[in-house]
Amino acid sequence: MSSIEIFFEDIQPFSIYKKHINRHVRSLIISEFKIVGDVSIIFCSDKYLLDINKQYLNHDYFTDIITFDYVQNDLISGDLFISFGRIFENAKAFDKALINEIYRVIFHGVLHLVGYNDKSDDEQKTMTEKENYYLSEVDFRGKEI
Repeated sequence: MSSIEIFFEDIQPFSIYKKHINRHVRSLIISEFKIVGDVSIIFCSDKYLLDINKQYLNHDYFTDIITFDYVQNDLISGDLFISFGRIFENAKAFDKALINEIYRVIFHGVLHLVGYNDKSDDEQKTMTEKENYYLSEVDFRGKEI
């Protein structure tokens, strides 16, 4: 049985539309011709994610998301660790609604799980196009944090 779960680490839990996120993550995975496995979305503090970045990736800088890939063939599973602080700051910096930025980062992580990368300029362009496409599929009316 597949599941898409949302957790909170080192931050106060906040109200979020779990069923809505679940539906769109499933839709993205299926649209990319993959099978939905177990995906955990873990919202955390900047410090929590920085510690993960140092421990597992040997990177000493803040980031908005770290994706751990447990994909087996076409079965998409993984953990998405997302810094709520980074998302909040990015939403302000890019003049976007917080809920839109949350979905963008979730979609970014799931796109990594289904096989997209963002190391080169071309890969980044493709990733952004995919993020924008899946964001265009979301009805954000009445969906605020």
